[in-house]
Order: sequence, then structure tokens, then C-alpha cells
Amino acid sequence: MPASQNPKAHDGTAAGRIVLDADDISRALTRISHEILERNKGAEDLLLLGLHTRGVPLARRLAANIAAVEGTTVATGSLDVTMYRDDLRSHPTRAPHRTELPAAGIDGKTVVLVDDVLYSGRTIRAALDALSDLGRPAVVRLAVLVDRGHRELPIRADHVGKNLPTARSERVSLRLSEIDGEDEVTIQ
Repeated sequence: MPASQNPKAHDGTAAGRIVLDADDISRALTRISHEILERNKGAEDLLLLGLHTRGVPLARRLAANIAAVEGTTVATGSLDVTMYRDDLRSHPTRAPHRTELPAAGIDGKTVVLVDDVLYSGRTIRAALDALSDLGRPAVVRLAVLVDRGHRELPIRADHVGKNLPTARSERVSLRLSEIDGEDEVTIQ
């Protein structure tokens, strides 16, 4: 199957229009970092949890941005939602990742879930279910680099890098240097 037809292609061979380049992504993450700080009134009791796979490096970048502004380290972690997904029966071969939380846990924290692309809202629903098994945060917020619409559940991001209206037939691909060797968002 050609890469342009393969929905899992992340090798750069798929034809697509670049909607965010590396500089655009950096600016969006800087803005989101400031929004998180403003909404939280600083970095106290803040925990950034990246959703596997590309939400994890995004959470780390946000934490680095916040640390540069506040001069303090922000707790980060990763959250695997594989076993909480509602499509597990139809896609049983998903390889689970590790959930990694700071030693202090999530109780009483402001948890910001960080994901790459918000689409139907089902991944975020799974993340909320996973969080409820891990503890009780004071508040949960959502930060995404791209919101492409087409929600199937009543889920809304608190912090969005780019709203990108799309057709359901279009594919939004995010590539990050930590995983893919370059930063860009394309639409195909």
C-alpha cells in the first residue's frame, strides 16, 4: 500500500500539506505553556501527563518551557490508555506502554493531560478512566497541539495550539523530532 494511502505512515513519504512547521510548533507550545501557567497561577502542584506516544515528548517540551519561565521544575509523567480504550476488542494487538507517574502521585494535583491531536475525544475519555484508577487530582485539564474537530463525545481542550478544521476523510499527521526526526504537522 502506498504511504499516501496508509493511515499509519509516519515516514515522511506521504504527500501532504504542511500546516505547522517546527517554528510554528515551538510557538504554539510556548503559548500553551504560558496559558497553563496563567490558568494555574504558577507552577505549584502542576503535573503534565503526556499520552502515549506523541503526547509524552510534548509534555516534556511544555515542562521545559514552564521551567524556563518559572525557574522551577514541573512534574511530568506518561499515561498509557491502551487498556481503557473502547476499541480494544476491534484492535487487540495494540502494544501497551508504561504509565509513569512522579513519586508524589496525582492526588490533589492540577493534572494537564497532553496529547498531539484531538479528534473524536475517545482517547481522552480513556485517559480520564485511567486517571480515576490512579488517584484523585484536584482538577484535570487538557492541552493538545492540534484540535481537528469531529467530536463524538462532549470533550473540549482547555489549551489548543492550532484549531484545524478538517474533513473526516482527511488525515492529520504529527511528526516530532524525538520520535520521527523532525517537527511538522501535515494534512492529507
